[in-house]
Amino acid sequence: MSIALEITLIVTVVTVGIAIVGFLGFKISRSTREMGTDAEQATFQALHHMSAAVPHVAEGLNESSAGKAAKALRRLLSCQVLVISDLSAILGSDSNQSLGPGLLAELQASAMDAIAATKTQVNKLPGTTLVSSPLIVGGQPVGAVSAVHARAGAGFVRAVSEVATFVSAQLSLAELDVSRAQLLEAQVRALRAQISPHFIYNSLNAIASFINTDPARARELVIEFADFTRYSFRRRGDFTTLAEELEAIDRYLLLEKARFGDRIRVSLQIAPEVLNIQIPFLALQPLVENAVRHGLEAKPGGGLISITATDEGQHASIQVEDDGAGMDPEKLARVLAGTTTNLHVGLRNVDVRLRQIYGPGHGLLIDTAEGAGTLITLRIPKFVPSPEMSPTP
Repeated sequence: MSIALEITLIVTVVTVGIAIVGFLGFKISRSTREMGTDAEQATFQALHHMSAAVPHVAEGLNESSAGKAAKALRRLLSCQVLVISDLSAILGSDSNQSLGPGLLAELQASAMDAIAATKTQVNKLPGTTLVSSPLIVGGQPVGAVSAVHARAGAGFVRAVSEVATFVSAQLSLAELDVSRAQLLEAQVRALRAQISPHFIYNSLNAIASFINTDPARARELVIEFADFTRYSFRRRGDFTTLAEELEAIDRYLLLEKARFGDRIRVSLQIAPEVLNIQIPFLALQPLVENAVRHGLEAKPGGGLISITATDEGQHASIQVEDDGAGMDPEKLARVLAGTTTNLHVGLRNVDVRLRQIYGPGHGLLIDTAEGAGTLITLRIPKFVPSPEMSPTP
């Protein structure tokens, strides 16, 4: 989902909030020309009920979340009954009166009418009024909000419509969060897929070459290979510690040295205080693999890979540098923009993941030129952005 759509959703939420607060504030303040204490209290109450509904609506449409959200939304509208339905049934309700089967049937029918028409429906019953407004996500109806009020006027009908718009916006944001998490998982899978065919084939060939000449070395490499692949294909958590990622990189480089021997030299300078910071899983290993495959492998005589990590207060600065072949900066720009495929895929995936997790200012900083090697810098904030992205113990 685009940034423009995210901004549109946020603006919608704010606009709906203002409309609802205005409706309730008008009910309190219509007898006076000035905003007094009663009006201020009504405003705060409206904001409180909206805030109370948000975390439940963000869970999506289900019986548990709908029941809890309905309680806050009924109080927001000051109505007798409020129900939330999906496309087939009432999921949750809140009421200050008895809900008989007849009224429930009327509410469900009203909700289905609003969903079918994709606009608010008003049904007059003896002594009461039913107002139902559809929930629209991605241009499609997914459910409805229905309310019962003894004396529903035009203002109440508008308020129910605005509440439905507010809930729809929250459901859209929840869907965006799910899509974002799925995208990040897909990018990690892509990195794993990148590792598997190229690296596994070469590692197994290197191990096979030692079976007859140096069986002990072959056994050692098999263990390192197993530990590395176990780490790379693990399923727990989207984050790891810098120390764990460095251990995986050490195993990766041991296996590559089995192929290249002394052509690959490694320098590590890691500040102890940053070893336990949380970093995105597979954020560094693809950069080291890129240095080997596209930097040193093409350079006669190999070269040096330097990995440094320093403490910078609220951030940790991590650098991966090689003195290999380097690359054309214009070509690199196309890689990071995604207009070049099947080349340096790991660089783009890591760059995109960092920007999605920490914000647009936290992508990869790459300094390179043909024949001049490559220096890649990451600045990792010392926090995990959100609970759903937290590392699993």
